[in-house]
Amino acid sequence: MTIAEALRKATMSLKKYGIPTARLDAEVLLAFVLACRREDLYAHPERVVDHSKLDEFRSLLEKRINRVPVAYLRSLKEFMAMEFLVTPAVLIPRPETEVLVEAVLSEFACRCRRALIADIGTGSGAIAVALAYRLTDIEIVATDISPSAISIAKLNAKRHHVQDRIRFEVGDLLEPLSRLGLEGRLDAIVSNPPYIASSEMGSLPPELSFEPKIALDAGEDGLSPFRRMLAGAAEFLKDSGLVALEVSSLRASEVARLAENLGYNVSIRQDYAGRDRVVMARR
Repeated sequence: MTIAEALRKATMSLKKYGIPTARLDAEVLLAFVLACRREDLYAHPERVVDHSKLDEFRSLLEKRINRVPVAYLRSLKEFMAMEFLVTPAVLIPRPETEVLVEAVLSEFACRCRRALIADIGTGSGAIAVALAYRLTDIEIVATDISPSAISIAKLNAKRHHVQDRIRFEVGDLLEPLSRLGLEGRLDAIVSNPPYIASSEMGSLPPELSFEPKIALDAGEDGLSPFRRMLAGAAEFLKDSGLVALEVSSLRASEVARLAENLGYNVSIRQDYAGRDRVVMARR
């Protein structure tokens, strides 16, 4: 079977089972199996795919039909033009989170002194690694309640050669900061915490059932992690320190109100679709 034939049949099969990104997924998975770029598939559509590679491709397609996310099938996800290792132990990085990273970059790009930042709930380490890669004058403490997530984050830090400027700690939200004695020492706290209400979990796309529930479920009203972090953040921030939070567009105003009630100066940034996505709260 040629590349062109394999892509055509795979796309038809994925569409039959309701995969909305059927053609893209077929291209990404075949390029992964053949260890080439998607562009190469179109440069050589007549290339014959050998039987072992075709079997591997079909196996991945079957898993995709069962709604396993493509990122987990490849164990890779692009974020901020960087490739990150991902497994079901960590949330898959998403474009919305790039807005959070860009917001923090804009705050620290012109600073002339070294800064200390905490990334709370680091998951794959995407936020911490992307910030450390682009801001050479910062150090980061990255925390996560999951030891498995921390293991993946460490691999991603090494992958992008920033492991010397990121300290990884296992613990729940801000608890590791207290353990490390960071009271009054942080320039910023950054986080993409869980922000889906428990009652909404059952209506999520089936792909999300493969991602860690602990990284998605934010309690009954979807605000529990935000209450805890905003209430405790001031203890660790320097004067004028920043809390930057990715939020659900449905609850951005509620998170902003929580921060304002605690005395923060607040602004909201929108994502690429024009939805409120990042709450910036300055002490």
